[in-house]
Amino acid sequence: MGNANLVFEHIHIISEDPGTAAEWYVDMLDGEIAETYELRGAPQIAVVFEGITLLIRGRRPGENPDRTNSIQSFGDFASHNEWGMDHFAFLVHGDLTEFCNELKKKGATFSIEPHDSIGSTWGGSLAYLNAPDGVSVELLQA
Repeated sequence: MGNANLVFEHIHIISEDPGTAAEWYVDMLDGEIAETYELRGAPQIAVVFEGITLLIRGRRPGENPDRTNSIQSFGDFASHNEWGMDHFAFLVHGDLTEFCNELKKKGATFSIEPHDSIGSTWGGSLAYLNAPDGVSVELLQA
């Protein structure tokens, strides 16, 4: 790659209700709304997690986005069973099960409850959190 240096910049989500989605990421996962603006006829909200930006935008004029498949179990793994991004993940420093129970008290739901994932590439405990707009957020025990 020569002199090029890559730095991860953001994850981009198209949301049916970007304001509500952004607040969900703030309330559930302690993100911080860094910026709100309109671009190409749609609201855009930057939610930041320790330097990583989750960019949530609304529908642009002329768009008619399809919904993603729900995550489903395939025995010893889970998948949205479609091409493209399947999920993104956060490491949880602390007790994963306790963290998930606190999220449930806030109204969060899980497609995959916290469990030990022995035999996977991760090898530790994990869970899949249902986020707005069909997004799956994997939570990994650090």
